[in-house]
Amino acid sequence: MKDEDLKPFSIRWLTRTAILLAITLAFQMLGFPQMVTGPAVNAMLLISGTYVGIIGAVIIGILTPLIAFVRGILAPPLAPMIPFIMVGNAVLIIAYVISRAKLGKGYAGSAVGLIIGAIIKFLILSSAVRFIVSVPPPVAKAMQIPQLYTALLGGVIAFIVEKILDAAIKQNRA
Repeated sequence: MKDEDLKPFSIRWLTRTAILLAITLAFQMLGFPQMVTGPAVNAMLLISGTYVGIIGAVIIGILTPLIAFVRGILAPPLAPMIPFIMVGNAVLIIAYVISRAKLGKGYAGSAVGLIIGAIIKFLILSSAVRFIVSVPPPVAKAMQIPQLYTALLGGVIAFIVEKILDAAIKQNRA
């Protein structure tokens, strides 16, 4: 596959981005608890960053909380958090993709990007519930430490899935 095939807004890029968005939304719609859904969605955001780049992954990271709210998956008390979730998702993706571009796609690049992105996402969400928006206490609690855990776990899942996909793609080309 040529690089221009995955330039943002090419047909192949749009198709891949749409498929990754659909898979991410499917995980949200399964109705599992936060500690299952959160890592799955975060993993999909990071996988998207790898396979469609920052622009496609950030689009997915912005659309998922909005679509989840419209579809009733994201509870109404979380509505004030939607912009912060969007920004947190974007920061997680950007840190991960840039770190891997600079430090390599191995353990070091992935770990540095994941840790930086997860911490910043956690700080954005926890600061929002502490200082900016007023949400019920259970919502505030869900937007704090659990977000750090789900982002980190999602990154570990993404790294494993990417290695499996890369091996399958490499084997298919041989």
